[in-house]
Amino acid sequence: MSPLLPETVPFFSQWETPDMTLAVLADGAEAALRRDPLWQGSGAATLDEYAVWAANICGMACLKMILATRGRIVPTIELARRCTGYGGYVVNEGSIKGLIYARFVTFVKEAFGLEAQVMTNVATVDVPAILARSSFFIASVSSAIRWPEREPPSKGGHLVLVTSASDQLFRFHNPSGHTSATQSNAVLAPSDFDRFFANRGIAVSF
Repeated sequence: MSPLLPETVPFFSQWETPDMTLAVLADGAEAALRRDPLWQGSGAATLDEYAVWAANICGMACLKMILATRGRIVPTIELARRCTGYGGYVVNEGSIKGLIYARFVTFVKEAFGLEAQVMTNVATVDVPAILARSSFFIASVSSAIRWPEREPPSKGGHLVLVTSASDQLFRFHNPSGHTSATQSNAVLAPSDFDRFFANRGIAVSF
């Protein structure tokens, strides 16, 4: 069981300027992210690299948060570049496929000494038990989870870092939340989380 208090887990957005989510949704990721004044903090070598990658690194933002819990801050695109070396992303002519979970597991074990396990067919009611034996659960959800009052068009496609879960409340960091309440320590009832959850993810422990 993790000794961590969920409230102490640092939050990082997948954009270097966290309040850019609405601009990304309105203008498209590459156009909006070219206006991010803090892009160099991502570890990208160029603005072009940042604009292409930042919409694809929710998983790396989750990993950055996990590492930061132990005081290690690694830029998201540096993480993405290293993860690509393990096959965690497949890049072809500007298109990016990933995160590939099994390759991510190998990457975090070899690079950071983290224990990780790919989990599929996970019912929402199973998540509290997963967190009882793991430090974190990176959950595949719809990015529409930032608007819990809406019905999502589909499940999956985005990753959030679940830091605690019970039969009453799920607490998580959302790398693409659009307000402070939907970014850091967002909370949902299990029934609401279930509407967005794709029943898969990665359990991670120190």
